[in-house]
Amino acid sequence: MTERRRSPRERRGDTARSLRRGIGQLGGARIAIALLMLLISLQVAAESWRLPLLRDAENALYDLRAANFAPGADTDKRLTMVVYTADTNRAAGQISPVDRTVLAKALAQIDALGPKAIGVDVLFDSPQDDDPLLQAALAAMQTPVFLAFADARTNPEAITHEQEQDLKRYIAAVASPTVKPASILLETDSDGVARRWPRQYQGLPPLLSVALADAGGDGDARFASYTGPIRYRLPLSSDRPVFDKIPIDLLADPETAPLVADAIAGRYVLIGGDFSDFDQFDTPFTRTGNPITGERRMIGVEVHATMLAQLLDRALPAAVPGWTRWAAGLAVMLLGALTALLTGRGAIVGLAVLSQFALFLVVPFALERAGIDTLGMPSMGWIVGWLLAFTAMNSTLRVIGAKEREFAQGALGKYLPRSIASEIVRNPDRLQLHGEKRELFCVFSDLEGFTKLSHALRPEEVANLLNPYLDRLSAIVLEHGGTLDKFVGDAVVAFWGAPIAYPDDGERAVRAAWAMHQAGEAFRREAPEGLPAVGRTRVGVHFGEAVVGNFGGDKRIQYTALGDAMNTASRLESANKALHTSVLVSREAMQRSGLDWFRPMGTVTLRGRETPVEVFEIAPEFADERRTVVNQLVAAHDAGDATLVQRLTAKVAEFGQDAALANLVERLRMTGKGESYVLG
Repeated sequence: MTERRRSPRERRGDTARSLRRGIGQLGGARIAIALLMLLISLQVAAESWRLPLLRDAENALYDLRAANFAPGADTDKRLTMVVYTADTNRAAGQISPVDRTVLAKALAQIDALGPKAIGVDVLFDSPQDDDPLLQAALAAMQTPVFLAFADARTNPEAITHEQEQDLKRYIAAVASPTVKPASILLETDSDGVARRWPRQYQGLPPLLSVALADAGGDGDARFASYTGPIRYRLPLSSDRPVFDKIPIDLLADPETAPLVADAIAGRYVLIGGDFSDFDQFDTPFTRTGNPITGERRMIGVEVHATMLAQLLDRALPAAVPGWTRWAAGLAVMLLGALTALLTGRGAIVGLAVLSQFALFLVVPFALERAGIDTLGMPSMGWIVGWLLAFTAMNSTLRVIGAKEREFAQGALGKYLPRSIASEIVRNPDRLQLHGEKRELFCVFSDLEGFTKLSHALRPEEVANLLNPYLDRLSAIVLEHGGTLDKFVGDAVVAFWGAPIAYPDDGERAVRAAWAMHQAGEAFRREAPEGLPAVGRTRVGVHFGEAVVGNFGGDKRIQYTALGDAMNTASRLESANKALHTSVLVSREAMQRSGLDWFRPMGTVTLRGRETPVEVFEIAPEFADERRTVVNQLVAAHDAGDATLVQRLTAKVAEFGQDAALANLVERLRMTGKGESYVLG
């Protein structure tokens, strides 16, 4: 028998009903918590760059992207760095502030060599004895010069309010159409890394790189408000740096200055300090290391040079609209929630999860490689947001699953033992939904005379009498590991061996059959006074093949067993009346029970059957020596030994009044050698 395949529409209907039932089982509080977790997952997936801890992870991943896809560059011939070094300071005998006499001499030589523009990344925030010399040099400059400016409002770590006032006075004293201030502000992220162009704050002069490019005729208005990533470049080799770097004292000397004329003429010149403990910035290379030079930090003037080179190259990465972060975050949240709905083999689910995580990590790298700005693009946020959405949905499903398992286990527990019900809830495949042949121990019980009794009682009295009786017998079946099939009036139908079979099913079925009879006897004794007498509980037990499964159509199904084995058990139960027995068991069931409780009741042909059945009565209290005599009697009849039958019959008569044995003797007398007694 095969199960009818359900249509897609029916399956969708089942899913919708399950969803509605699940929502009802969750309750308002759990739904609110699940929705809150989904909203948090959306925010994390879209705004991870703003969140502590996650922001650090995003920074680190961006640094990997920026360092791995940083373009290689030969020495840039458009600009040169002129730097103060430790040797310069030692020769001048002045460390802080730097020697301005050297600067004045260098400016004069640089101006004579014809650069495009000069940027000075040195703050003149305190008066010095050689200021007049520097001021005179600035007044004589023909090349545009931009002096470093910073204020305490935007850069409190570099300058105090008092120093800012001194700086303003100095710049005002030397300002001219050729000499102007420029902002040297460099902003770092929360972890101290310079990744992006600084904002253009109101009240500050243009950024040094922007001012230099404008003065040299290479300006680009887009960079005036640009705050995207700084494009760092890698040298092609350790002996070919990205920028030429010349010690300032070399240019301050008129005799050596001409030696580096080619590195000055027609170029942008940036002057600053190159000290190991001052004006050093972390960059994306700090975590990854410069693969060529091994440098891990960068001096401030080189950061400005890098920004100027980016401007000159018009290297603006393609911007990603802000709304796409939220759209991607929503997609990530939905992926996490939908993945929680996946069922099937763990390998498939695991592969789906790993594939999505790989996607979250690879997409930003691919976009960075394609020249798209990924500074601020989530990656770890997508993973964490996905995990939150997955957890929210998974937790919700667990609650629904627990409720459904509780409901299913409770429902199954009315028909199956708790251990079997629990196993089926854990592994539903154990409960076959289609018909299948199984070998079963089938048990039928019946309350003798109940039909006649029910006619003498009012309906409510029948219910009050029958329900406790059926409760007792049902409990016995479940306690002994059986499956309750159905109730037919006062009859209880049960079987062992499905949906799960155990090695001791036969023993438990026989013990249950005897316990059902005993419970029936107790019920008779406890029947309320004034009611007609309650009859015996008769039971039949048989072992054989039956078809088990869910039967009854799509609208109303029942897990039941059908076939000859069930019919035989029913006929055995009925045969108790004719044989004056209480619990009859077929040889097939007796042999598989592993018990020695039985006494033979001969061979009978049951009503509606042609094949004879050897039957045995459960009699655990019957003395062993008497059991031996009865066995010998039946064996003698089967062998056709009339003399032995007669002698053993006389011996059985000595046992006293026993209606079942008397009936057996009478049937043996009426049949010949091993013949079956036909029940009418």
